[in-house]
Amino acid sequence: MTKLQEINFDGIIGPSHNYAGLSLGNIASSTNAGEASYPREAALQGIAKMRHNIDLGLAQGFFMPLDRPNMAWIGSLGVTLTDAEPHIRAAAYSASSMWAANAATISPAPDGGDGRCHMTVANLQTMPHRSHEWPGTLMQLHTAFANRDHFVVHTPVPSPFGDEGAANHMRLCTSHEEAGIEIFVYGKSGGPFPARQHVEASKAVARKHGLKDDHIIFTQQSDKAIAAGAFHNDVVAVANEQVLFAHEEAFENRDGFYAEVLRKCPQAEIITVPADKVSLADAITSYLFNAQLVTLPDDGSMALILPTEAKENKAVWSYLQELVIGNGPIRKLCPVDVRQSMANGGGPACLRLRVVADPKLVDQRFMATAEKLDAIAGVVEQYWPETIMPDQLTDADLLANIQKARKALLQTCALTELET
Repeated sequence: MTKLQEINFDGIIGPSHNYAGLSLGNIASSTNAGEASYPREAALQGIAKMRHNIDLGLAQGFFMPLDRPNMAWIGSLGVTLTDAEPHIRAAAYSASSMWAANAATISPAPDGGDGRCHMTVANLQTMPHRSHEWPGTLMQLHTAFANRDHFVVHTPVPSPFGDEGAANHMRLCTSHEEAGIEIFVYGKSGGPFPARQHVEASKAVARKHGLKDDHIIFTQQSDKAIAAGAFHNDVVAVANEQVLFAHEEAFENRDGFYAEVLRKCPQAEIITVPADKVSLADAITSYLFNAQLVTLPDDGSMALILPTEAKENKAVWSYLQELVIGNGPIRKLCPVDVRQSMANGGGPACLRLRVVADPKLVDQRFMATAEKLDAIAGVVEQYWPETIMPDQLTDADLLANIQKARKALLQTCALTELET
C-alpha cells in the first residue's frame, strides 16, 4: 500500500542565472535588469533551502536546470546566438526553469477518478523566455514520474491559452492524502501587464485530470493585484491542507470565492491579511505569500518558510509575529535566504513544485538527501560562474562554461539522459 505525503521538488538554479529583466509585470525582475547576477551564490542558496526543509522532516526532491542557451529555439528563429537581438539572446539563456512552481499543475491521486496522480506541464506561452521551457520540463517529469500505474503526465494546454502551472493553483483538504478541493486562479486584466493564467487553460487542466465539478473552484485574481506586480496568484495567496492564507486584495470577488470555498470545503480555515496591516505593495515586495506553507511532521502544526525580506519589512514581520502567537494553525516562521532568486522575482514557493505521492514511487535520482545535496553543492562550487553581466551573453567562454557545468551536474546525479 502506498503512503502519500507532500514532496517539495525544488528547481536547482542553473549556471546561466542572469538579470535580463525579461518578465513584464514582475517588479523585482524589472528593477534589477542589467545588474550583475551571482549564479554560484544563487544555486547554493537554493540548496541551503532544501537542506532546511529536510531538517524540518519534509520530503524533498529536485529538478535539473534545462539546457541553456537553448540553441534549437534560437535557431528556429533564423538567427545565431551571436547575431540575435539582445532580448532574444537573453531569452535563450534564461534560467527561469529554476522556478519549479511553474513547471506543471499537480492533482494528487485522491482527487481524480482513476487513482493516479495527474500532472500537466505548463506551456508558459505568455513570456517568450519561458515559452520554450516545457519540452525540457516534460522530459524530466516523464523521467521522475515514470511509474504509469501511479502517475499520468500530460502534454501542455495548446496556445493561445496561457498556463503558468501550480503558481496559480491551490488545494484544500483535511490532510494531504485525503481527497481535496482544487482551486484554479486565473487573471483577466492587470493594467499594463498581461494576465498570464487564462481561465480556458485552467478548465482544460481540470478536465485532463478528471476532476469532478463539486471538487473544483475557478476564481479570478484581482486586477489590482496583477497591476501591483502579483504576476502569479502565489504572490498574494497560499494554501496548505485546510488553511487558505491570502491578502485581502488577492481575489476579484473575494466574498463570493470564500463562500464557495466554505460550501465545498466546510473544514477550511481562511486567514485573510488585512490591507491596513500589510499593504499590497508590502506583501509583494516582501513576498510574504510566496512562502512555503507546510505541515511539520513532528506535531502537525504549520510553518511558513519565508524569504528573509519578509523579516526585514517592519509591517510584514509585525503582522507575522501576531499571527504565530495566536491560536491559529500557523505556529512557526522560518526565514531563508534566497536573495538571488528574489532579485529576479521568485521567492521560496516559486522554487518548488508540490507533489503528493509516495516518495518510493518517484525515480530516486530526483529525491534529495543530505549526501546528494553535498555532492550537488560541490559541483556548483566548482563549475557555476561566480557572476554574470547581461552583456557577457555573447562570450564564447561563458557559453562553454555553462554547458560544461550542467553536464557535470547531470553526471553527478546520474541523469545524463537529460543532456539533450
